[in-house]
Amino acid sequence: MALYEHVFLARQDLAQAQVDALAEIATKIIEDNQGRVTKTETWGLRSLAYRIAKNRKAHYVMLEIDAPGTVIAELERQTQINEDVIRYMTVRIDEAEAGPSVMMRKQERDRERRSDREGGRDGGRPPRREEELA
Repeated sequence: MALYEHVFLARQDLAQAQVDALAEIATKIIEDNQGRVTKTETWGLRSLAYRIAKNRKAHYVMLEIDAPGTVIAELERQTQINEDVIRYMTVRIDEAEAGPSVMMRKQERDRERRSDREGGRDGGRPPRREEELA
């Protein structure tokens, strides 16, 4: 079987529970057709580069799939029918990425930077260099 990454964008007005339900529906489609989902990541509500169907933001979800091509065709067919999904993309990959994806690592790094900035004693300003102090 081949490995795929399937990313879909759900409408911004959906609740997180509805987005999780969309991911579960996609997982069920894959598993009913003898495929398996190896990883599911919810990247959250993010801004779009441009408006899509009157949406400025979208919920991003990524599924890592191990399945034959016919399963992917069925998944894409079902995704096209769903009105809550505004965009999707499936890409075949050579090997699965170990650990969290780049997007999840970026979110964690951004979260750490925000907490460092807010928790710093000097109001979030970078520390002064030695030359500036002299």
